[in-house]
Amino acid sequence: MDPVSATVILGDEPLTIEQVVAVARSLPPGQPHLGEAVVVQLSPGAWERVRHTRGVIEGLAHDTVAHYGISTGFGALATMHIPTEKRHQLQRSLIRSHAAGAGPEVEREVVRALMLLRIQTLATGRTGIREETLRAYVAMLNAGISPIVHEYGSLGCSGDLAPLAHCALALMGEGRVHDASGATVPAAVALAAAGIDPVDLAEKEGLALINGTDGMLGMLCMAIADLRALVTVADLAAAMSVEGLMGTDDVFAADLQALRPQPGQALSAANMRKVLAVSGIRDSHREPHACTRVQDAYSLRCAPQVAGAVRDTIDHAARVAGWELASAVDNPVVTLDGRVESNGNFHGAPIAYVLDFLAIAAADLAGISERRTDRFLDTSRNHGLNAFLADDPGVDSGLMIAQYTQASMVSEMKRLAVPASVDSIPSSAMQEDHVSMGWSAARKLRRSIDALTQVLAIELLTAARGIQQRAPLVPSPVSAAVIGALDEVTRTAPGPDRVIADDIAGAVLAVADGSVVAAAEAAAGHLN
Repeated sequence: MDPVSATVILGDEPLTIEQVVAVARSLPPGQPHLGEAVVVQLSPGAWERVRHTRGVIEGLAHDTVAHYGISTGFGALATMHIPTEKRHQLQRSLIRSHAAGAGPEVEREVVRALMLLRIQTLATGRTGIREETLRAYVAMLNAGISPIVHEYGSLGCSGDLAPLAHCALALMGEGRVHDASGATVPAAVALAAAGIDPVDLAEKEGLALINGTDGMLGMLCMAIADLRALVTVADLAAAMSVEGLMGTDDVFAADLQALRPQPGQALSAANMRKVLAVSGIRDSHREPHACTRVQDAYSLRCAPQVAGAVRDTIDHAARVAGWELASAVDNPVVTLDGRVESNGNFHGAPIAYVLDFLAIAAADLAGISERRTDRFLDTSRNHGLNAFLADDPGVDSGLMIAQYTQASMVSEMKRLAVPASVDSIPSSAMQEDHVSMGWSAARKLRRSIDALTQVLAIELLTAARGIQQRAPLVPSPVSAAVIGALDEVTRTAPGPDRVIADDIAGAVLAVADGSVVAAAEAAAGHLN
């Protein structure tokens, strides 16, 4: 992606995770633009491939031999021959019948991601889409038109059918959409305002528009980006908890970590060493006579092992996403030598598995965070701090219920970690008798990531208050910088009870917008 023109060119190289996220999260509804809008274009080579393979499809349109999706019905109706004069209606009927989503609307960024990824597959020239149809789809995305897509409707096999069908429906000028301002309007109105003519779908185009893993892949890309940021926050929070709980950083030494060469573990341990460097609190009990503990509890001592495993899981998911981003998923597909062949590449299993894996990793990262928070609040384990970090224990309850909030979210995340991909409900009269449930895996992962953000924010808030109760001992420069960043949007200092929900909300904002990590890096240099 060119950072000056903010343009993404499709067709020569596969999209990157970063490009998917940038396009998906541009043009937020009802808010000022976060920088320039990201414009999507196709390379000249992509347009040439699209025109060439469309010729293949048109050459088969009047063939007496049945070709799936061109002259037949769909799914369990694939054996039914469709007369030539009804084939445009076949494509319209496919989209209308498959636009069967129900439940709440999904987020605009999810819709933009799945539109972008469908465009990328169409740009490979393997689907047989017409040039004019693809140009209209690109224009719809660039105009900020976001079709209304619902929570339920995809089984993660034969593509994210219902979500993609709602997008194709808008391209036909039907259904309802959000325009660039976020207003809900009929699709025909939004297209007209953007100067886009509704599309009358031709042979094969309905299938080409809906037969892909784009929704679950888009959510996977955004999850990877979010978790990469949050695992650094987890290292910061863990190190500040070690500091505030009078723990030791000796166990994070590089030579000890190298005895177990897990790559993510080394990165997290390096972050924690940076955070704990030059800590007056740590120095106060560095000598053997000043510290009576032989070793810290697992939630402190094993923090880089857990966060590092999360890092390695994210990297594995990113490799799977990269392979999928380089794919042309459709059925049937136009091969490089011009054959039109049925296939099973639309099955979402590869993506579904890693979505579930990430939900497990996120739940465990939240679980160890909550355990560190709880240690701060218990006088039998917090090494001299007030009960619940309260100003006047008994009169004040301090952060007692903040831990309850954490615990409720961690419990929810454990339920969300139950794999969706092990479930399968047959569909289409048993023709589609095994499905991935990848869309469902992606939807629950998004909820889990939101909870993880809040769990880590509460740990940071707790660690910040605990560190300040160690005064006059001075924290590390990095911890001080993080506390300062939190204090820009919330209150971390000890004192009489106040509305803790407001403090938590401010801390969540500081985590989500990156200001916590930015402050830490200003003091420590780059963090992994």
